[in-house]
Amino acid sequence: MHEYKITERGVPLDKAEKAIILIHGRGAPPEDILSLADFFETQKSYIVAPEATHYVWYPLSFLAPRDQNQPWLDSALENINRLINDIQKHITTENIFIMGFSQGACLTAEVTSRNAQKYGGIAIFTGGLIGAEIDSKNYEGNFDGTPVYLSNGDNDPHIPLKRTEDTFEILGQMGAKVTKEILHGRPHTIQMQEIDKVKQLFGL
Repeated sequence: MHEYKITERGVPLDKAEKAIILIHGRGAPPEDILSLADFFETQKSYIVAPEATHYVWYPLSFLAPRDQNQPWLDSALENINRLINDIQKHITTENIFIMGFSQGACLTAEVTSRNAQKYGGIAIFTGGLIGAEIDSKNYEGNFDGTPVYLSNGDNDPHIPLKRTEDTFEILGQMGAKVTKEILHGRPHTIQMQEIDKVKQLFGL
């Protein structure tokens, strides 16, 4: 089970106009994903990265049956939901941006789709909805035009392209305005091209 632990940057939450939640990947400390904030306009933004125990949100592949990743998966989702709820006490959801990479991208897709609403923006850098099969009964609400950026390489070793395509379809059906970008030959990382696209889409 995960402890609730966060690393903060930027403007204090009670003085910020926007919030950017950054969710790290497997084995990476929150400081790694927090470096993304260097590329955004953050003078009025609260920046925060939740931290997984031992930097791993769940032990197996995101494509494993959900019960095999429990209780870590539910604990991860609870922590991120707690963070979102705390931020919503100060900042409207339409000014909250959620971004994640790899394992963090899968959590980003999962947590936002389980209670879809209008966010400032959602960036799923190489990720997709979680589970051996996508169960649409897990997802409810409406993104109401939220801009979503969904990326992957054309042959990523961890995130199959089929899951990216399926996630794209479901988020679109739930009212998100999804921009999908598949990068030829791209290694398992975030490239500047992806960051630039998110800046453009989200106005950050």
